[in-house]
Amino acid sequence: MTPSRDTLPGLLLQQVQARGDRPAVREKDLGIWQVWTWRQVADEVRAIACGLTVQGFGRGMHLAIVGDNRPRLYFAMAAAQALGGIPVPMYQDAPAAEFVYVLKDAAIVYAVVEDQEQVDKLIEAAPQVGTLKHIYYDDPRGLRNYEGIVALDELQRIGREFEAAHPRFFEEEIAKGSADDVAIILYTSGTTGRPKGVCQTHGAFLVAARGACGFDGLNPRDRVLAYLPMAWVGDHLFSYVNWLVAGFTINCPESADTVMTDLREIGPTYYFAPPRIFENVLTQVMIRMEDACALKRWMFDRCMAVARRCGAQVLDGSPVPIADRIKYWLGSLLVYGPLRNVLGLSCIRVAYTAGAAIGPDLFRFYRSIGVNLKQFYGSTETCAYTCLQHDREVKLDTVGRPAPGVDLRIAESSEVLVRGPMLLKEYYKRPDATMESIDGEGYFHTGDAGFFDEHGHLKLIDRAKDVGKLASGTLFAPNYIENKLKFFPHIKEAVAFGNGREMVCAFVNIDMSSVGNWAERRGLAYSGYTDLAQKAEVRDLVRECVEKVNAELAREAAVSGSQVHRFIVLHKELDPDDDELTRTRKVRRGFVSEKYGTLVEALYEGRTVQHVETLVRFEDGRTGIVAADIRIETAQTFGAAAPAAG
Repeated sequence: MTPSRDTLPGLLLQQVQARGDRPAVREKDLGIWQVWTWRQVADEVRAIACGLTVQGFGRGMHLAIVGDNRPRLYFAMAAAQALGGIPVPMYQDAPAAEFVYVLKDAAIVYAVVEDQEQVDKLIEAAPQVGTLKHIYYDDPRGLRNYEGIVALDELQRIGREFEAAHPRFFEEEIAKGSADDVAIILYTSGTTGRPKGVCQTHGAFLVAARGACGFDGLNPRDRVLAYLPMAWVGDHLFSYVNWLVAGFTINCPESADTVMTDLREIGPTYYFAPPRIFENVLTQVMIRMEDACALKRWMFDRCMAVARRCGAQVLDGSPVPIADRIKYWLGSLLVYGPLRNVLGLSCIRVAYTAGAAIGPDLFRFYRSIGVNLKQFYGSTETCAYTCLQHDREVKLDTVGRPAPGVDLRIAESSEVLVRGPMLLKEYYKRPDATMESIDGEGYFHTGDAGFFDEHGHLKLIDRAKDVGKLASGTLFAPNYIENKLKFFPHIKEAVAFGNGREMVCAFVNIDMSSVGNWAERRGLAYSGYTDLAQKAEVRDLVRECVEKVNAELAREAAVSGSQVHRFIVLHKELDPDDDELTRTRKVRRGFVSEKYGTLVEALYEGRTVQHVETLVRFEDGRTGIVAADIRIETAQTFGAAAPAAG
């Protein structure tokens, strides 16, 4: 019997038929890469599915999945889908209190988790949920004396006994599935309120994956590092659905701390990371160069000047003067090639970023050193599939043209509207939200503001609700300003204010590793983030970055009036545990503005210092107060004929 191509488990069986003994999954464990072939993956999935059946799990039920990227968590996801169930991945770094909302909203009875940490959080959340009855774990360390929970090994043993008595059960259950069945519920990040469960079908994700794989020629020879949260739509498309469609190998790192090492060992050909990952990597590069000897710094600066001038054109195959081409070739030998190798990007054929706007300067850096970095545009509601950038048509300030099969238009309000077979089926138990987001013509209202340029590429401005005007009528797009600030390795996060006001002001989070390194090289002692952030030397360092951004803004007519006049270096890092960021590290702008309202007003009332006390939540669940007298700084602004930023 030929497996169906309409569902994800059906594609798994197809991959077994096509390349059963080829590597499908690798995981680094205790320093050694373990390998599962496609046939072994299917056997693991079959055992988990049969075990879940014995435990009472069936069609239409929900299975919570919590943990880092582990092969057997992906296998559990496939097992639930094979039975007609619906996996509900959750962010592994969320505290138990945040688990409660999703567990209750999705009425979770069954959960598969990675280790003791996640088991403890589920046990803590269970009394408030009421429905959670079955917990299965992958890693047994520390769980010997726990009662009422079951190891995945035991679940699979039960499943294999069931399978021996019912040898065709697994294939028959898969055959019952259809493209219109809900394949997964992914919860939104909750930037503006409570997360919503997005119900996506097998068919919707298969449209997105087939379109993406065909667009970039993904094939069984490709290698992917699966390291981003399983609860994020980007990981589900890139590490799971594309895997089943293209038949490539996914690689799970040993831990979050070893990702960069594992990246270098695997040498992925296809790579996806949100902008913050690329920002962090660039920060580490700049720190290392600051610590390098004078000769290496000189060589790096000279080669990067060449790369900025012609690197992107060389990558695109565009005409480049012979002198620059020779200089770039030398730069590749001396700097770009070794740098790509250190970063684990030496084998990259296609790299993508999405999830938040990426600054043009950051984008330009990677393409200039020969990394084929491109942007795509999508959301949880569109299976992360809306716009893609063609090779040789990559623009730093756009997200490309509509992806194959996607219908895109711009509303009169500048909001981006999307229609196509990859749209969500519904928001779980939220018919009101579903009707509000999809209009009568079937267009999904993204909430993003944008426009098409003269070549048909979509250019995003900001979230539609965030785009505004200063009191003078000047366009105010906070994300645009924030991304320029975050390009500097010393700035980790920024929040800009100004809508309806007479000027733009900003909060800044320093990057602890970058600024800490900078301070240590200057003999500047500090006791922690709060102490370092409030030092006059650090405020001066941040002012230099802000003023360089102001000089750049001054040369852009549309936003020249939105330069940052005053800023604050925050006394604490914005943190998801304090509800200031989402789990995907997006700033919850409204919450931050309200929480730090005293500081916002101090910026606009001309004060030079403001005392603040902030409640923080520590990793062990305890809370405390961080207090500081925060200095408010003024930055230089420029007229339209601003000098070039140094």
